[in-house]
Amino acid sequence: MPFGLLKYGLSKTYPAKHHFTPRKDLKKHYDVVIIGGGGHGAAIAYYLAKYHGITDIAILEKGYLGGGNTGRNTAVLRANYLTEEGVTFYRESLKLYRDLSNEFDYNIMWENRGQLTLATTDAAIGSFRWRAEVNKHLGVQSELIGRDEIRELVPLLNLGDGGRYPILGGLWHADGGTARHDAVVWGYAKGACERGVELHQLTEVTGLDVEHGRIKAVLTNRGTVQCGCAVQAVAGTSSLLAAMAGFKLPIHTYPLQAMVTQPYKPILDPLVSAPHVHVYIQQTSRGEFVIGGGSDPYPLYNTRSTLEMKESLCSAIQELFPFIGQMRLLRQWAGITDMTPDYSPIMGLSPVENYYLDAGWGTWGFKATPISGKTMAELIATGRVPDLIKPFGVDRFLRFEQVNEAGATAASH
Repeated sequence: MPFGLLKYGLSKTYPAKHHFTPRKDLKKHYDVVIIGGGGHGAAIAYYLAKYHGITDIAILEKGYLGGGNTGRNTAVLRANYLTEEGVTFYRESLKLYRDLSNEFDYNIMWENRGQLTLATTDAAIGSFRWRAEVNKHLGVQSELIGRDEIRELVPLLNLGDGGRYPILGGLWHADGGTARHDAVVWGYAKGACERGVELHQLTEVTGLDVEHGRIKAVLTNRGTVQCGCAVQAVAGTSSLLAAMAGFKLPIHTYPLQAMVTQPYKPILDPLVSAPHVHVYIQQTSRGEFVIGGGSDPYPLYNTRSTLEMKESLCSAIQELFPFIGQMRLLRQWAGITDMTPDYSPIMGLSPVENYYLDAGWGTWGFKATPISGKTMAELIATGRVPDLIKPFGVDRFLRFEQVNEAGATAASH
């Protein structure tokens, strides 16, 4: 190994195979243009190329691969949602995640660690009991557990005896885990590019050419490209791009902040969420404590982080784990989340012909990366909306058939 690294370092030319498309000019036409080079965009391209034989695809990313919400999330994966539609959808995503490293021949660092959501009121206990039964009925491992079991799972947790929020129980989701978010998008993009897909970074979409209700071309800062169809997978800027296509989406965009400590000795295995104080925590394989919470209380298209949110997260997490007060913060960051009224995504057809929507993911887009890519690719290739995503069409808001997941957040918004 040392000699191999030395040879690699002293080589005059790049000795390894390029993972992604070398920079080149845009072609005049593509069968499919995917707007957004995050996990979802790369996954759609990958499944189109590998399983449907469609390779004349351009992924257009205004920044760098995975530089948006894919690179700004906290890497939590789970399927313990509220509705039948939501639980079924995210269950299938978790199944795909478990085998992605083998699928890619590329390690995404998947870890099955379980997730614990804490309850501090009788109402929360009742809600968790119902939620666990829905999950189990649909094949997802969730159960209501008591204080003794919580103490065994997380010995360092302050159960709040005598405090303002005594912990009464919790929802234990054994299927929960984490994966390396960068590795996921790199794996999908690598597999897509190896099959002929073109990845164009630093390529910002500036307009959409819609004629007679059909998408014709995508305008960029590097020129105009004609397309057979286009897909928008741009997270927090979903409503802005839809406006370019001439329609409105029921989406508001809010910053979502998180922070991380310096690395410490591994002492916390499960993911722990506390909706009552709007905070959650997990310790990475490198020893860092990743801490997140609810989104900002006002809409904003900006990834700035704030002292106010840092103080709120620090105060909340020290109630649960007092020892964290002695730790040093390493960094703080934010993404911008596209929130729908029912906290469920918008997937499928749009009011514009041949223009597809992958939007409205709010705070759980990373969890859905594999299944959204697979189902959206099936829709584009076959023209038929897969049963799994039919409930998430944008027209559900006109029919008043929302899929309400508002209470399923890890730290209530």
